[in-house]
Amino acid sequence: MHHYAAKKSSVKLSSLIDKAVFDYNMIADGDAILIGASGGKDSTALVEYFAARANRPDCKFSYKAVHIQSDFAPSFPDAFMRLFAQWHAPFDVVKVDVLARLKENRKMNCWWCSTQRRTELLNYAMAHHFNKIALGHHLDDILETLLMNMLNKSELSTMSPRLAYEKYPVTILRPLCYVSVDMLVAHAQESGWDRYTCTCSYQNNSGRKDARMLLRLLTNGSEAKKMHLFESLKNIRREYLP
Repeated sequence: MHHYAAKKSSVKLSSLIDKAVFDYNMIADGDAILIGASGGKDSTALVEYFAARANRPDCKFSYKAVHIQSDFAPSFPDAFMRLFAQWHAPFDVVKVDVLARLKENRKMNCWWCSTQRRTELLNYAMAHHFNKIALGHHLDDILETLLMNMLNKSELSTMSPRLAYEKYPVTILRPLCYVSVDMLVAHAQESGWDRYTCTCSYQNNSGRKDARMLLRLLTNGSEAKKMHLFESLKNIRREYLP
């Protein structure tokens, strides 16, 4: 029964990613896609998907997973490197001295670290001729960001499933945009992956934690209600707005 449940979960996860890829035209023939691999359940599921998709007969794209290793974060888990090798997924690690880049009298925080790692991912993509970068942001991440921007910026915006940079020849993809965090957690547990989270002492994600709590209250954890929130962003009735 457990094996069947795990298989069923994997099929549903893959089908939701397939739907996002189709709906937002994320993959085209000749694409070279770089995957940001953090070592967490989200990006690991993304690498698993691309590794499986690359084996399909109609595969006409290339991909590679890259981990941006900051100077104070734990090393990328050996267990995941072995998993990537098992999937025949190309993989690389880029080391970045984030602390050394911090300006004088500035305090380290998650936003600064994230910005530096994203910059290195972009630089790697351009240097190695990748035209797209796939990130592991999921449905909950997108909705939490929506709530944070509405409450803190008075702005109706969030992470886009597909975003072409204006200044760089790179497009950002978020193929997990239809996938809830609960589904990813279940998939990781059923697949037997070890959990890996950032343990750095600079974390201060109180804003996102608050948004996570609000999202849980709004939807009661319902995937259907989360999707209603997501779809509402594409069904805007401007005549009934200020």
